[in-house]
Amino acid sequence: MATGETEDERIARNWDEILQELRVTQTGTQILLGFLLTIPFQPAFTDLGPAQVGVYLTLVVTAALATILALSPVALHRALFRRGAKPEIVRAAHILLRLALAAIALTLGGTVFLIFDVVVDHSAALIAGGATLALTVALWIVLPVALRGSPE
Repeated sequence: MATGETEDERIARNWDEILQELRVTQTGTQILLGFLLTIPFQPAFTDLGPAQVGVYLTLVVTAALATILALSPVALHRALFRRGAKPEIVRAAHILLRLALAAIALTLGGTVFLIFDVVVDHSAALIAGGATLALTVALWIVLPVALRGSPE
């Protein structure tokens, strides 16, 4: 807790910080989902094999899930507005945002995989999708854990 910060001030600050993160996350998830939703309307979509269509449909579901999770804190806040539930909203939003980031990581890795699978080949897709997912895990999970353990 910051020096002189009350519990109510800390909760308000935490909510403001979550809102800033949500603004970025919501926009990104909506753009990614929108991109994925346009793919079936492209002429080359009919060239996809059954496995690629399965990957594509999985990506649509994970992107939709990421969007739902990223929008849920706002819906939760709206439903509980002025009911004295801000601490509960902040706790729930924290969990929802972490779940949204997990869904985004899977969607990003999967999208890179599918694009490389279509454009190059399956081996390149495994490498590119795996590298994307590994980099995401390194920057979103490993780096924060390492920084938490480092002295200031």
